[in-house]
Amino acid sequence: MKSFCSILALSFIISTCEPKKSPTSESFLPGVSKGILDNGEIKEASGIASSKENPHMFWTHNDSGNKPELFLIDANAKCKTTVFLSGIKNRDWEDIAVGPGPMKDRSYIYVGDIGDNSAQHEIKFIYRFIEPKLSDTTKQISISEFDTIKFSLPDGIRDTESLMIDPLTKNIYIISKREPKEVHVYKLPFPQSTTEVITAALVLKIPYTFIVAGDISADGSEVLIKSYSNIYYWKKKQDKSIEELLKTPASILPYETEAQGEAITFDRANEGYYTLSEEANMKKPHLMFYKRIAKDVK
Repeated sequence: MKSFCSILALSFIISTCEPKKSPTSESFLPGVSKGILDNGEIKEASGIASSKENPHMFWTHNDSGNKPELFLIDANAKCKTTVFLSGIKNRDWEDIAVGPGPMKDRSYIYVGDIGDNSAQHEIKFIYRFIEPKLSDTTKQISISEFDTIKFSLPDGIRDTESLMIDPLTKNIYIISKREPKEVHVYKLPFPQSTTEVITAALVLKIPYTFIVAGDISADGSEVLIKSYSNIYYWKKKQDKSIEELLKTPASILPYETEAQGEAITFDRANEGYYTLSEEANMKKPHLMFYKRIAKDVK
């Protein structure tokens, strides 16, 4: 968590460094609150992902120094289940994704222990495991079977806070945070080794800064990337790779500025997108929903 003065300073830096683009709201409506998080343990929510196995629910987690646990919340921000990952630490969990993995027709959760505010850790971790399908009465479970994907960056130690999984290729994408003019986009091609340290591929640089979250839609056709002040959006018009898509200009979508918003996900039902913030400045985190305008629904 950051102090109020730090957040103000970040806002000034972002406003002066990010490229000036014309906002558009042609695809999505302004955000509305779906509810305030009812679990006081979720104070530093740093990622959110729409669940496949538990419809209309979302996975979230705290960031550095907290317990190695995930929370399953519903569309009204009510916490349903806590999931512990046993035998590991939460060094700096910064993002989460749900998508395909090694086993066909199974849904996987990817937890990104990829943050590094002080740029001191050469090795980053992604924990991957089969997404559990939980009943309404399951309040807490522990998971001990998961893959650990270890990787380093090819261009030095950097803070990264965005993790995305391409459902079409199963490639993992990581985005750096703190570059002042162009953040770096890295790729971990599928299949990712779980026995050796992988060197991620630097695939491109994009003209944004302080990128803190990202998501790829369940059909692989849309991308959201979030900074503290803007949400950037891409939609494929033809069969392009994620790298090719991110080379094209982004649209800016509606965003109700949050105290410290570091989480974004598409709704798996294709009805819009959600954001979630850490608790900051005495403000409780709201689950915010941005509804897709009907004409764009597939």
